[in-house]
Amino acid sequence: MKHHALEQLQIVAEVSQDHPRQIMSRNERLERWAELLDRDPGRRLSTLHQTEYQPIRERTAMRNDGSPISVAFEDPVFRAAGLENDSYGEAKRFFELTDHQLHRVICYCHFGETVNAATAAYHIRKALTGKQRGVFARLHEMFAG
Repeated sequence: MKHHALEQLQIVAEVSQDHPRQIMSRNERLERWAELLDRDPGRRLSTLHQTEYQPIRERTAMRNDGSPISVAFEDPVFRAAGLENDSYGEAKRFFELTDHQLHRVICYCHFGETVNAATAAYHIRKALTGKQRGVFARLHEMFAG
């Protein structure tokens, strides 16, 4: 999918912005994003490098073709609801995620160059429930398997 700025589209077509934005709750947005990813669970999606180490301005602008965020941006329902692009900062704003939550979905340090769509959907749903494992649960998992 090729993306164009609104100004570029207005040169070749009449663009109407009179449609009302679709109102979706945070939970609805997150669940829809996970569902979109689950449509092709084995799809390999690109990650973003070292999101936690980037200055805020650079982190906000980070994007990559074929990322889990791009899957969301391809959805016309999300665009109608106000998703403006497929950048890290826009995903954080639109889906109301913390840096930690979005980092778990998209960062290279967890998955390497790519993450499969099912894994990204899993981490989105974890953000949806808001349940974070405590330090003892993580230690138990590390040592007990």
